[in-house]
Amino acid sequence: MESQYLTKEHLIGFDNYKYNCIDNGVLSIYVMHPFWNWVVKYCPRSIAPNLLTFTGFLFTVATYIYFAFLDYNFYAADPDHPEVEPLGKWPYMTAAIFLFIAYTLDGIDGKQARRTGTSGPLGELFDHGLDSYTAGLIPGAMYSIFSRGAKYSIVPYRMYFTMWNVMMNFYMTHFEKYNTGVMFLPWGYDFSMWGTILTFFLAGIFGAEIWQFRIGSVTAGNLLELTLYVSSLISNVPVISYNIYKSYKNKTGKMRSFVDAIRPLTAVGMFFVLSTIWVQYSPGNIVERDPRALFFLLGTVFSNISCRLIVAQMSNTTFDAFNLFLIPTSFVVAVSLFTQWATLELILLYALCLFTTIAHVHYGTSVVREMCQHFKVNCFTIKKPSD
Repeated sequence: MESQYLTKEHLIGFDNYKYNCIDNGVLSIYVMHPFWNWVVKYCPRSIAPNLLTFTGFLFTVATYIYFAFLDYNFYAADPDHPEVEPLGKWPYMTAAIFLFIAYTLDGIDGKQARRTGTSGPLGELFDHGLDSYTAGLIPGAMYSIFSRGAKYSIVPYRMYFTMWNVMMNFYMTHFEKYNTGVMFLPWGYDFSMWGTILTFFLAGIFGAEIWQFRIGSVTAGNLLELTLYVSSLISNVPVISYNIYKSYKNKTGKMRSFVDAIRPLTAVGMFFVLSTIWVQYSPGNIVERDPRALFFLLGTVFSNISCRLIVAQMSNTTFDAFNLFLIPTSFVVAVSLFTQWATLELILLYALCLFTTIAHVHYGTSVVREMCQHFKVNCFTIKKPSD
């Protein structure tokens, strides 16, 4: 049975959508775009841009699954757990290569769309929708380099907030576009991707031990944590706030009412509060007992909220203030806190991970199918004129 997620208003909005992006990042302009312009020349014109996007996403997913299989509990790089065998160098080098490929494919998909004449709303929606999932997958994989031990890293409780910081940096960019109508590509994206790739690469050459150091009482994990927070406070939040303010002052943005303007913050805000209450008062200390599953759940629900925001900002429709994924999540949190049964809590976490993943994949595939039907295009192939 097919579901219909896009309304008539959504489709009309997509019909009138025009891509509006500003990219003034130094690394992006002077290094990455010249490199991507060179790479895309070797890409056959018969390859659909969305296929490049999806292939890059699969490399990111493969990286996450790889480390989930090898180091599910984030103990492999923890010297306080000698009973867990270290991963060695190759997994980290493999991750660096996989993420570089994913980053490159994500950089050339739009260029491939323009050179093949297949640019359109579907490509942007598909690209950014998958990016919303990688916002949680990459930090989850990277945590294996530093481990969960407090000696050289940060404990899972602090990693929980670090992940939220990374995801919200992604979310705020689309919140900005929801109000300004312009996608201001953040400088931090390219630097963060290169930082992640180089972190894996150095661990691949010297081993994870290269990141096991302390400067006084500050660990390597603390430095990464601090870098991410400072980057957010300096290069992201102030810039986004200024761009939104300027769009209202100059009347160049969407000119939404205050209530409509902040609607995208409600669903993600409720999810943050709900998950934080769970982490704080969990009967079985769920963030310590199975951080891998909890972080994956965060990324999945966050991606669904983000995808719906992307649909709203691209179609120029009003964002739904409530996300249906909050209902089963609230149920699991309530039962866990009410029963105070740690075993049941863990079972419910796994069940919620499975349910939200299936539901989110169904949402994503259904939206793509509806877009393909509406615009009479294929997602992973380029239609010939005779078609």
